[in-house]
Formats: sequence, C-alpha cells, structure tokens
Amino acid sequence: MLTVDEAFRKFKSRLELNKREQENASQRQNEVRDYLKTKFGIDRSFLTGSYARYTKTKPLRDIDIFFVLKEAEKHYRSKDPSVILEDFHKALADKYGHSAVRKQSRSINVDFGIVIDADDKTDYRIVSIDAVPAFATGDNYEIPDSKANKWIKTNPEIHKEITTEVHQAYANEWKGIVRMVKYWNNNPRHGEEKPVKPSFLLEVMALECLHGGWGGSHAREIQGFFATLADRILDEWPDPAGLGPAISSDMDLARKTRAQQLLREAAREASVAIDHARRGRTGEALRAWRALFGTRFPLS
Repeated sequence: MLTVDEAFRKFKSRLELNKREQENASQRQNEVRDYLKTKFGIDRSFLTGSYARYTKTKPLRDIDIFFVLKEAEKHYRSKDPSVILEDFHKALADKYGHSAVRKQSRSINVDFGIVIDADDKTDYRIVSIDAVPAFATGDNYEIPDSKANKWIKTNPEIHKEITTEVHQAYANEWKGIVRMVKYWNNNPRHGEEKPVKPSFLLEVMALECLHGGWGGSHAREIQGFFATLADRILDEWPDPAGLGPAISSDMDLARKTRAQQLLREAAREASVAIDHARRGRTGEALRAWRALFGTRFPLS
C-alpha cells in the first residue's frame, strides 16, 4: 500500500503536464496565434497565465495567450473595451463557430469541444484557450475590461517572476501545492460555481498563506493552507504586480462567504485524513484524501 507521502507525490505528478499535453497545447495555441495574425496587426504574442507559470492544473482549459497589438491598431485604445473584444470574438467565431467562442470580460474563450471523462482525462488534449488583446505601455501592458468598462494595467511577466522566486524559496514544492488546491477548487462536488474565482486568486493568496518554508509533509502543508485560506478569503488581495485592480474584486461578499465555508470544510476533512494516518489507518487516510481532492488522488 502507498504511504500518504507517496500518494501525494504521485498525485502531484499526475497534475503536471506531460509531453503529449504540452505538444497539443503548443499545436493549439500556435494555430490560434497564426490565425489572429491574419486578422489583426499583432506585434507579438506569448503564453501567460497559470500555464506559463506552471501552476495550471488538469483538465487543461483556458490557456491564456496575450496578443500585443501593433501601433496601427492603436485606434482601439480610444474606444470602449468591448469593441476590441467584439472584433476578436467575431474573428474567432468565423474560424471556430459561434457556439465554440465566448466573450469574457477581458478575453475571448475558444472551446475545442473536448470531452472530459469521469476521471478528468481528455486524452491529453487541451479543452480551451483564452485570447487576450493587449497594448504595450512601457514595460507593462493594458488590456480591456468590459465589466469595468475601462482598460486596466497588468504585467503577467512580473507575476511569473514572483511565483518562480517563491517556488524556489519553498524547496520547489510551492507550485505543486498550488496545483493541488486548484484541482480541489475544480471539484464537481462544489457545483458549477468554483469556491474561489478566479483561480489566480488562490495563487495570489498562496504567496502569503504558504509561509515559513517547506515543512516536509504535503498533508500538513495542505491542511494548514486550507485553514489559512478560509481565515483570509474575506481580505482584499491586490495585484502582485501593483498595477491592476485587486484580484479579489471579482468575488462579492456572498461568494467569499460560500468559499470560506467550503475551505473550512476542506481543512476539517484534511485534519480527519491526517488523524487516520496518525493512528496507522493508511487506507482510510488515502480514501479521505481522495474524497477531498477527487479521482486523480491515488489509492494504490
């Protein structure tokens, strides 16, 4: 039988991207990038978000691509943010079909029609990408926000640098723990509404809530992380780059209260699993962790 630590190592490995997934992601994102270059003046494009930071969990969906527009497209910057999003939507719908393309407040989502099975597997294929129009402004970027009806500043490259530094300071375990908690956040038992949204908020909170350095036990780190997340989900969490709106601003009090309740339940379930292991009931501990995280957590 697996030990609890061995099970967590295996679980972490299952959430990491393998070669086939990386190849499919590369093929899909290059396909979208090459197509949009025929529709807009694009200076450059690059992967961003959790995929670029290596904190993306499975199943692979909503891989972010920044499209930095050329000076010739600067007329969009003086218009409502919804205009560039509408034009990106129209262009992508012409290629992928209207049913596969969805407008979001800051991006356009393209769904590739991949079926996710009961074990959260997709035959190594990515589910969707998010195309984000952007303009360079000095060392930073501005992107449209149709919900706030304004252009907002951001810098995903700073986000990536910060997470890399924290990961290394945490004995290279930080990103693995973040992926696990993100996977919990995606668990269908929570219903259609994720407890914490956007999931980037979990990363931002982890920058402070995972503190004190790696303690050597995934079980205890996870339990403590859930408990601290529950205690601090009501706080305001600013953009780590110090540029855009607070990352927590998308969650109102009702959603934060619901998230707090579910995070506290997760912390309690983790405590029960730890107690099983302490009493030598390894099988019960593994089943408790699987109930918490879902089908990718191994029992053998």
